[in-house]
Amino acid sequence: MCLGIPGQVIELLDGYGNQLALVDVAGVHRKINIGLLDDGPLEPGSWVLIHMGFALERVDAEGAERALGGLELMGQSREPQAEAGEAAVER
Repeated sequence: MCLGIPGQVIELLDGYGNQLALVDVAGVHRKINIGLLDDGPLEPGSWVLIHMGFALERVDAEGAERALGGLELMGQSREPQAEAGEAAVER
């Protein structure tokens, strides 16, 4: 089992074979590959679980909240944080 980080889709990005989305992950905007999801198109506002830059599963807001709660138990803050040396994605 892998650890999935919840993120909320902001917008689908043109090009890239329609497989990229801009996703809000704890306040940081990231480009995420959504090509592994096979249950229809995503819409802004949808929640996904992300691992290694790939959306692996769709979840509802409650599922995203449970995932965030699990991360907090492991010591991860909900506060927006960019990783060391990494800036937020500009649109």
